[in-house]
Amino acid sequence: METKVLTAHVPLPLAQKVDELAGRLDRSRGWIVKQALSAWIDQEEERHQLTLEALADVDARNVIDHHAVRTWAASLGTEKPLPLPR
Repeated sequence: METKVLTAHVPLPLAQKVDELAGRLDRSRGWIVKQALSAWIDQEEERHQLTLEALADVDARNVIDHHAVRTWAASLGTEKPLPLPR
């Protein structure tokens, strides 16, 4: 696999944590950074996909009225909680 060098300025405390992890795991700093960057990108891609799905639900009017949710939530601590709004 081809690679590309990326350069980033990171705060010293963060750099020190990377160094500590690298030592503890007996891995290089580069390996630690690649793992962290890969995990962050996966998380952001999933967040983007979930946002697109949520917006599609809104466009399809597949939503629950805010007032209904608030009323349901307020009823949860009472003797007769309301059913989950649909």
